[in-house]
Amino acid sequence: MARRPDLKSGPARLLALARTTIPPMHPAGLPFVGASLAAAALGRRNRWLRGAALASAAANAAFFRHPPRVPPTRPNLVVAPADGLICLIEEAPPPAELGLPATPLPRISIFLSIFDAHVQRAPIGGEVVAVEHRPGLFGSAELEAASEDNERYSVLIRTADGVEVIAVQIAGLVARRIVCDAKAGDKLAIGQTYGLIRYGSRLDTYLPAGSNIVVTTGQRALAGETVLAELP
Repeated sequence: MARRPDLKSGPARLLALARTTIPPMHPAGLPFVGASLAAAALGRRNRWLRGAALASAAANAAFFRHPPRVPPTRPNLVVAPADGLICLIEEAPPPAELGLPATPLPRISIFLSIFDAHVQRAPIGGEVVAVEHRPGLFGSAELEAASEDNERYSVLIRTADGVEVIAVQIAGLVARRIVCDAKAGDKLAIGQTYGLIRYGSRLDTYLPAGSNIVVTTGQRALAGETVLAELP
C-alpha cells in the first residue's frame, strides 16, 4: 500500500502512515489474539495476569503478521515462498508422495524462526497440479533430515509454459500445525499467499533441472520478493 503524501499533518496522515508501516494480521491469528485478549479481560484485576495476557496478544499479532509484498514482474523467475534464512542449497529427489520421478532436482531450503513472518506465498504463477500431505515427525527444521522426516505439505505448481516448481511446507520443532489453503486446480499468481505454518518451520523449493540459482546459503529471503532462481 502506497504512502499518502497528499495528506497534510494530522490524525489522517498518522493513520495512513501507520497502515503502511504496521502489517495486517493473517486471519489464522485471530483465535490466538482473541483468546489472549479474553484472558486479559477476565484477569483485569490481576496486574500480572493482565500484563501476561496482553503481552501474549501482542506477540501473536506480531507472529501472524501478513506484510504486503510486491513480486518482480520480469518473467521466468522463482521467488522465495517464505521469509527466513536460506540454510541449504542442494539436489534431492522430489517428495515421494507427488509420484514424480526420483531424479534429483535443485532444492533451496529456507528456515523460518519464530521471529519471521510465517505466511507462505506461491514461488511462481500457475496452476496447482497437486497438493499432498504427509504425516511425520516434528524435529528441528534447521536439520537436513527435516525435509525427509518431518510432517509436510507438498504443492506442485505448473506454469502456462509447462514448467513445474514444488513448494513444500515443513513443520518444525515447535510447529504443530500447517495451514495449506491451496487445492488442485487453483490458479495462483506469483507471490500470492496460500498457507501458513505456526511457530518455527521450513520451506523447501524444488526447481526444474538447469535453473539458474541466484541466492546463496546464509542469505535472508523475503517471501514473494526475493528472487531464488531463473527458470531454464
